[in-house]
Amino acid sequence: MKTKLIALTLLAGLLAFAPRVQAEEAKNPAETYELLNLFGDVFERVRANYVEETSDNDLIEAAINGMLKSLDPHSSYMNKKNYGEMQVQTRGQFGGLGIEVTMENGLIKVVSPIDDTPAFRAGLQTNDYLTHLDGEPVMGLTLEQAVEKMRGKVGSDITVTVRREGQDAFDVTLTRAIIQLRSVRSRAEGEVGYVRITSFSENTSKSLQEAVTKLKEEIGDQLQGYVLDLRNNPGGLLDQAIEVSDSFLDKGEIVSTRSRDPDESQRFNAHPGDITDAKPLIVLINGGSASASEIVAGALQDHGRALLLGTKSFGKGSVQTIVPLSGHGAMRLTTARYYTPSGRSIQATGIEPDILVPQARIEAVETVKGRREADLRGALDQGKNLPVEEPTDDQPPTDQPEMKDYQLLRALDLIKGIAMFGSQK
Repeated sequence: MKTKLIALTLLAGLLAFAPRVQAEEAKNPAETYELLNLFGDVFERVRANYVEETSDNDLIEAAINGMLKSLDPHSSYMNKKNYGEMQVQTRGQFGGLGIEVTMENGLIKVVSPIDDTPAFRAGLQTNDYLTHLDGEPVMGLTLEQAVEKMRGKVGSDITVTVRREGQDAFDVTLTRAIIQLRSVRSRAEGEVGYVRITSFSENTSKSLQEAVTKLKEEIGDQLQGYVLDLRNNPGGLLDQAIEVSDSFLDKGEIVSTRSRDPDESQRFNAHPGDITDAKPLIVLINGGSASASEIVAGALQDHGRALLLGTKSFGKGSVQTIVPLSGHGAMRLTTARYYTPSGRSIQATGIEPDILVPQARIEAVETVKGRREADLRGALDQGKNLPVEEPTDDQPPTDQPEMKDYQLLRALDLIKGIAMFGSQK
């Protein structure tokens, strides 16, 4: 009975962190406590009668995670270890394979490989599914359990079984490494500055300003404009997305968040100063561009500051708040939705490019339909007035010499055309 009371106390404590219950939903607290008693009864029966001895800690964590996972694909519970790893990852360095993943239909789905990591070098792609880890099925694992299996001692190997549309399943052996997140890369493409942001971590905004300054010095007065590459950028920190957007805008709203409680809604506005001196700007997006990268793309598009080129973005427009749980890790809870300056919801709809340019390869490939936020089980706003989606080919950009990055080539041509037109006015 003592253990049952502990379980009920933990669950009741968690409920205290949830958004405030509306008055009409709180009229019958007795029913809520009856359900809590039901949870305690089930917990005791499992402890006493399950075929194998179970850990109280594992049972309670699984119950909490199940409750959060039933809400949407992005709410979850993190124990102390996972919470610590999450904090390390947002600081820009962690150990593992170098892929942003989610769980879909019981399998690990690759949202995006991170540049210059074991996963990227092995050729893993957006929309790949991992069905086995070292020969063990992924089916039945939680996302946290699967991620923990993929992480391990630096230098150790793991074999993942990959299922890719149009191909037979195949195995890839990866060597775990320390993943150093260099979130901003840049180079001169003739008279155009190319900047790629691979994720939004603590120093992304600062690194962007340094990259632009370097490009100005390298190209000089001949600089015609910039290409901002957000393809396969899975997102990251909201404040960094806001600062990056602000870097290109002089005024106006960048993004708003709307919660269930109107008093908790927020609006974020730009400050004067465009680090590119209002030069032409093209933003590249695709089906791997999610969350924070969609905030940047949506803000620049709504203000007419940039043209978006590529294919439709992922459509993750929900806000997750990390709530520490007094010595028991933390929970990631979806608390709001993102809206672009014009009032568009990103959630499950994504950002449409101004110029649709599917990625092309030298060899002929079949056009495939990429999966997005709206396809995830339990996604917010799923199926609400969504347009029929045309298939697109969202293959990740590559630096291999034998592959032509058609989207980038189109963006460079467009910048040159805009610069030429402007010089003739």
